[in-house]
Amino acid sequence: MSGVGKGIERVEVRLKWDPSPLGQPPTDLDVVAGPYERAGLRPLPGSGGGSAGPAYVVHYDSRSPDGTIWLNHDSRTGQGFGWDEVMTLDLGRLSERYDRVVVGVTIQQRPVRRDFAGVLHPAFEVVEGYAVLAAGDFTEVAGSVAATVAEFRRRDSGAWEFHAALRGYDTDSDTFIRTLGDSAPA
Repeated sequence: MSGVGKGIERVEVRLKWDPSPLGQPPTDLDVVAGPYERAGLRPLPGSGGGSAGPAYVVHYDSRSPDGTIWLNHDSRTGQGFGWDEVMTLDLGRLSERYDRVVVGVTIQQRPVRRDFAGVLHPAFEVVEGYAVLAAGDFTEVAGSVAATVAEFRRRDSGAWEFHAALRGYDTDSDTFIRTLGDSAPA
């Protein structure tokens, strides 16, 4: 945590994997994030809020309406050096409407079905500044095609706190995004 009682202000969720072997279809993983509105709030028009799912979801080719969650880099193959996908969450600027943000990773299932065991060297890292809050390689959820990796909750004081949340899901990307914050895997 940064500062006395401030909680988490800004984090990055990083994802990397190695490209598929020569002659095999490319592997495409995506970082997704969804904020949840505080209970009892009237949903914003068109937000999707008020249901059990997130108010909105940030993923490839999108950013949050208020600019507080965005994808810095999107890879469709895992090629290159370092982290293949990086998403920034500026929690310190996120509206007080939201008291929870869940971050996950999903594997695109085109043109072949692939779980984390079928991805070469997948890894994730959740960092605040230079502090690593969580890191892993998806071994615990190897048979899954999607997983949550982090959950951030706003305390009554307004400060954000981090909760490790590695849970595997065996469902298509659209269903995973709708059920991102469910406590039980689908």
